[in-house]
Amino acid sequence: MPGSTRQIALDILGRVATRRATLADALAAPAAERLDERDRGFLHELVLGTLRRRGWLDHVVARLSSRPLDRISPGVLDALRLGAYQLLFLRVPPHAALSESVALARRVEPRSAGFANAVLRRLQREGPPPEPDAVADPVAWLTSTGSLPAWLAERWCARLGAEPAVARARALLAPPPTHVRLNPRVPDAERQLAAAGVSLRPTAVPGAFEAEGARLGPLAERGLLYVQDAASQLVARLAAGEGRLLDACAAPGGKALLMADLGGARSRVIAAERSLRRLATLVRSRSRWGATNVFPLAADALRPPFAVAFDAVLLDAPCSGLGTLARNPDIRWRLAPGDLPPHAARQAALLERVAPLVRPGGRLVYATCSVEPEETDGVVGPFLDAHPEFEAESLPRWASLFGDGRFVRVDPVRHRTDAFFAARLRRAG
Repeated sequence: MPGSTRQIALDILGRVATRRATLADALAAPAAERLDERDRGFLHELVLGTLRRRGWLDHVVARLSSRPLDRISPGVLDALRLGAYQLLFLRVPPHAALSESVALARRVEPRSAGFANAVLRRLQREGPPPEPDAVADPVAWLTSTGSLPAWLAERWCARLGAEPAVARARALLAPPPTHVRLNPRVPDAERQLAAAGVSLRPTAVPGAFEAEGARLGPLAERGLLYVQDAASQLVARLAAGEGRLLDACAAPGGKALLMADLGGARSRVIAAERSLRRLATLVRSRSRWGATNVFPLAADALRPPFAVAFDAVLLDAPCSGLGTLARNPDIRWRLAPGDLPPHAARQAALLERVAPLVRPGGRLVYATCSVEPEETDGVVGPFLDAHPEFEAESLPRWASLFGDGRFVRVDPVRHRTDAFFAARLRRAG
């Protein structure tokens, strides 16, 4: 029987591919959580790395296999991907990677063991095929080494140009840095983290640090730090201020907590979320963080139940997530080009519904963890044309590094963060 960690990894890949679970939920399932710290880390590396590199792994398997990929059953193909990933990218003894992966394939389909053994032994013996030339054939490189689906490779080449598309794909292959911020209610948080073996390096976003060292989960549970990408922190800072604030799509709650921290005693942040399950997570985060000026509320931003106006409204709209491919590599394989227009339509509807909640002279921040035109300028541009009472506001000095024209566009190549878009708008007084 294959090692339980690898078997769990195979099960997770199958559940995510068939949309029976999100990647986050699958990695947090009881079978995964019961593993000890070392095995859980190995599980995350197997699953996330295989998903990040799936395009290249498929390219390798296709060159070494006697069968085309579409004639290999999904479970066996996942076992081959896991084996190839270990042989090519991990310091796993080759005999263990090979024998365990063959055992996985046998459990999925008993007759496939010999086939899987032949493919992986050939990879061990011959190594991977040469990479396509990124300059001569950028789409071929993007869909193999760059591990993008064909539609996204072609889209980025056409929109960004070949060289920037290759640079972005290359950046998204690397595991992203871990960014945190410290709890202002714990005056010696930095000293406690240093004592626990965590090193902090400041980023270009005020208060956001790149963290390395000890496992951060237990420290986050103690309320010393909050794990949150620097680009996400940037968006919350654009919306923060004193007065009555609304985070209209608030879960999991990091932006609402940061807005409350920055506003202090003179601010009240309503954290609205329509999903009760995600709202429960937000409530737990609020309690752990000690943010008594955050008020979680079950509410749908498409039908906001408010009779009052807000000094600032943040709409971090649900989106494709194409800016977070390094952190959420499953998005590469479950998104299709036809998914973008529905996202954009919903984002525009959300913006229309929350805009009237901003008081005259107040601020509205629209953000997405995507920089695709449909979800960014394609939403904000028509909104501004239809609402002359709103105009783009100049960015604070600290945010100028991320400015692109009137708006913020965070680039994973230049900034080592998720890709984010934000528009900071002011309503006429």
